Order: sequence, then C-alpha cells, then structure tokens
Amino acid sequence: MDTKNQTLATEFILLGFSKDLKTNILLFMLFLLIYLVSINANGLILCLILINTNLHIPMYFFLCILSVMDLCIISTVIPKLLIDLISGGRLISLVACTAQFYIILLMGGTECLLLSLMAYDRYVAICRPLHYPVLMRWSNCYRMTALVWILSFMIFILPSFGNPIKLCYPNQINHFMCEVLAVIQLACDDINSNEVSMVITCFVALFLPFLFILFSYICILSSVLKIRSAGRAKAFSTCTSHVTVVVLFFGTAIVMYFGPSSEYSTNYGKYFSLFSNVICPTLNPLIYCLNNKEVKEAQRKIFFKFRL
Repeated sequence: MDTKNQTLATEFILLGFSKDLKTNILLFMLFLLIYLVSINANGLILCLILINTNLHIPMYFFLCILSVMDLCIISTVIPKLLIDLISGGRLISLVACTAQFYIILLMGGTECLLLSLMAYDRYVAICRPLHYPVLMRWSNCYRMTALVWILSFMIFILPSFGNPIKLCYPNQINHFMCEVLAVIQLACDDINSNEVSMVITCFVALFLPFLFILFSYICILSSVLKIRSAGRAKAFSTCTSHVTVVVLFFGTAIVMYFGPSSEYSTNYGKYFSLFSNVICPTLNPLIYCLNNKEVKEAQRKIFFKFRL
C-alpha cells in the first residue's frame, strides 16, 4: 500500500473484459439480450402475482420482493456495462461507483436473508401446516420483511460507514463494476481490518442463513418422506425452485467471498460476480416459472384472456 500515490481518486477506470472492439460488440449483444430477458422475466413474475388473486399468499409475496431486488441488481450493473462496451469510455465517477457499490451490497445482503425467510415459509407450510395461518399471517409477513431490510442495512451498510475506505491512484478497477472485493484493492491504507470485518460479515450473512436454510430443508425432507406419494410430489414441487435458487446464489457467493485475498485483483472474482449479479437475477424468475405449476397456470390464464 505504501507504493501507492496517496492522492485520493475522484473517478475510476473499469477494465471490464476486453479491449478488442469485436469482442466488445459481441459482449454488448449478449448482455443486452440477458438484460432484456431478465427485465421481462422478472416483470412477468410481478405482473402474474399482482393480477392473479390465487397467488396472493406469503410464498409469492416473498417471490415478488425477490424479483424487485433482482431488477435493482441487474439494472444497477448492466446499463453501465453496456455503455462501457459500446463507447469504450469505462470511466465511472466516485459518486456513481459508491452508489453502485452500496446498492449491490444492500440488495445482495437482503437477498441472503430473504432466501432464509422463504425457507422458513416452506418449513412452516409443510412441517407446521396447522400453525401456518397464524405464523405466516400478513401482519407477520410485513414485519419479517421489514426486519430483513433493517438487518441487511445494519450488517452490510453501517459497518462501512464506521470504517470508510479511502481510495487512491492508480484508479484502475479490474472489474466491470464497483464490486467490494475489487474496489478494496484501491485502498490507500492497510486493509487488514477491512478484510477481518468482511470475513465476519460474510460468516453472519452467508454461512448462518445457509445453515438455517439447510436445517429447514432437512426438516422439510423428513416431513415430506412421511407424506403419502400423492401429496409428496406437490410438496417437493413447491420447494425445488427455491432450493435451486439457494444453491446457485449461496454457492457462488461463498466461493467468491471466501476465496484467497491474493486473488482479489485478478480475474478470479470477476466471473463469479458476473454469475452472481447478472446470471442469477436472470435465472431466478425462469426457474420459478419453469418449476412452478401455479405460476404456469397463471401464465396460461393471462395468455388465453388476452388471446380472446
């Protein structure tokens, strides 16, 4: 860190993926397609749930929030990436970088806790069905959702306010966005305390929710195996989508944030971040649409309604 110029940076250069024009044009077309698919798929999920009264239950309420968060994440990342690919400018101001940094941090952290809440919803529905109307009444759902947002802010955002990072030159970020592991490499001062704080935060926000989800699904599996075969298939169908999303999201995040710190400045985290912040928000609504009979039925009703 001592070799760095101690002048504070006010703008940054995002190195992205490639400097080759043809490659950037191909990437532009690919990411534009991904963005359009994600916007339409998440938008469709929101519309289907809001329009169809049969889907006005806690499970789909949480799915709506997940879609909103996915839209926020991908809309924070992709538009800037598309501009950089087509213009070749790659500059981002300190204000824009900070905004991108905090939005991704807050939304990603909230998604960790929300997936835990969705697992709890499935646990109560399958393991404690008689208590479901009481435990998951709407007033409780609203309170738990508010708690998820508050906890996420306290865990992810407040610590960074208390231990701010000053960023210096050279102002090149080996990434396509202002992601925490890449940005921290530009710190003027020693980042050991920041790394310790990051490990603690990741343990609380990743491992604990993941262990809670794992325990919930062990209980669910135990209960489902006791159900007769006719009801077993329905119980499994309501959980498989969520399990798939959990594996994709937590698997990528754990590998990314618990990798060796020496790899932060390489391409190691760039592609995991791409999967976490671009591919996952696109896959989530597709996974729920393809795997969920109620969502597919709602789609059919809307399709035939507009067709007529």
